[in-house]
Amino acid sequence: MVIGDWRGPLWINYYPERLCVILYNHGVNKSDESLVILVPQKTYFQRVKEDHQRELVEDYVEEIARLHAEGGEARASDLAIRFEVSPAAVSKVIAKLRRDGFVEARPYRGIFLTSQGSELAIQVSHRHQTILQTLIALGVPEEVAHSDAEGIEHHCSEATIAAMQQFLARQTD
Repeated sequence: MVIGDWRGPLWINYYPERLCVILYNHGVNKSDESLVILVPQKTYFQRVKEDHQRELVEDYVEEIARLHAEGGEARASDLAIRFEVSPAAVSKVIAKLRRDGFVEARPYRGIFLTSQGSELAIQVSHRHQTILQTLIALGVPEEVAHSDAEGIEHHCSEATIAAMQQFLARQTD
């Protein structure tokens, strides 16, 4: 595959056995030829995989906090309705959240966040608000921004969130 570049064509070689892509910049003459970058694809795939695993935990913790704020309690049946999944699916996630120390679940008493779960819920909520406000500041319609922020929030690094916060701070100056 060749992509035009201001110095000349950029050649992309894919090596499946190495799980990487090597970009070469072929200049006007041979002395300009150089290796541009070596990108191990598995690095990006691994981060996306980790983000997806964390996404479910964050969504549930965030929703449990929201249910407590709205009605004073969170029950498995409430979560099943909110996420449009079966009660059995909720039970599996709650068992994982208990094992990881994010919630306490008591029979006939509901689901409660531990201090670790509460901290995570606050972090997720702040990250969500930062992304939402950034999208709105960029001119994204509010309804679309809410939907997009819900998906983006689990895939932004702390560096990206910090940059968004700086951007928002400059907007209010």
